[in-house]
Amino acid sequence: MTERVALVTGAGTGIGRAVALAFLKAGYRVVLAGRRGEALEETQSLAGDLAAHSIAVPTDVRRPESVKGLFEKTRQTYGRLDVLFNNAGTGAPPKPLEELTVEQWQAVVDTNLTGPFLCTQEAFRIMKEQTPRGGRIINNGSISAHAPRPNSAPYTSTKHAITGLTRSTSLDGRKYDIACGQIDIGNAATDMAKPMMKGVPQPNGDIVPEAVMDVSHVADAVLHMASLPLEANVQFMTIMATKMPFVGRG
Repeated sequence: MTERVALVTGAGTGIGRAVALAFLKAGYRVVLAGRRGEALEETQSLAGDLAAHSIAVPTDVRRPESVKGLFEKTRQTYGRLDVLFNNAGTGAPPKPLEELTVEQWQAVVDTNLTGPFLCTQEAFRIMKEQTPRGGRIINNGSISAHAPRPNSAPYTSTKHAITGLTRSTSLDGRKYDIACGQIDIGNAATDMAKPMMKGVPQPNGDIVPEAVMDVSHVADAVLHMASLPLEANVQFMTIMATKMPFVGRG
């Protein structure tokens, strides 16, 4: 087997785009998944000639039938799946917990938790039957899997839950040679992180600019996790801007 296949959700922007491009540069065949087809096509255009080694599949990870279609397209096109990067995510408006609507809560849960679960199910179905058997699933957990920001109950809750999904996937995947790890990312310089550079609320109520890091470091870290043989696994990795307010007193 000379060609490895990776599937990246949320591949149209930010971390997902950077990781998808890193996989392509490393010689993978890459399935780009995301809700907006035009954003996926833009990612392909940034890949240049390597775009020929990718397919773009518009997908809503909140919908089981859409996820099933994504993985069936992957199977039909490449015949196998070696790496799934569960990256697609969203947040609710930054408002006090008691002011959030059930709809805002549910939208985050559906994307950040149910979506990765559905993708993991479909990845299992391919990975346990293919030859060679097995594969690797990498979940995007976030620093919010450890500590919340103010007014972030839905996002923080789902990212804590992803840690549970990661552990369960690691355990349940053993018998199929499926490894699962989690990367917790802090302040990668994407469009989502732009407000952090201008100033974001801190627990004491102050508005403070925060340090960020180049998103390429995240892509390199995910690629390292994916490149290990299945006998080895990075169970949890935290990669963050060195000076962001997380460790100690911030």
